[in-house]
Amino acid sequence: MLMLAVAAFSQTVLTSIDGNRVDIAAQKGKVVVLAVGAAWLPLSTKQADFTNALAKKYAGKDVVFFFVVTDSNDTKSKNFASDAGVRKFAADQKLSMPVLRDADGLITTKAFKIEQVPSFVILDKTGKPSVEAFGGIDPKFDLTGPISKLIDKLL
Repeated sequence: MLMLAVAAFSQTVLTSIDGNRVDIAAQKGKVVVLAVGAAWLPLSTKQADFTNALAKKYAGKDVVFFFVVTDSNDTKSKNFASDAGVRKFAADQKLSMPVLRDADGLITTKAFKIEQVPSFVILDKTGKPSVEAFGGIDPKFDLTGPISKLIDKLL
């Protein structure tokens, strides 16, 4: 399923699971791929596979990948994941890119008008969202092909 992503994201700063602050808007000059998912969501495992494959394919090119987890940091939430739980998810999935935390998706879902996770948001070299974002994942459909075509077009 495809959905449009139109955003004002100049204030999209997230913290990595390593504790580093990452300013998405500061990545200009590179194509940015945001894999927005959640450690508790089974489809995010497939999303991690797609993201790892794409990161490997575009290694050394002007493409930056981030895996953004939208798990809640509120222990009372049904979607809660501790920092340790998010780090375990990242390690289990062998994520080869920075993993950023966006508790409850409050920043990315608003900035990029994401209606569902998992989703992929692709930003062009000027930092603007591409015309299409990829929302929802069908585990029987390999999204790496369509995403690769879009990345190639933006490079």
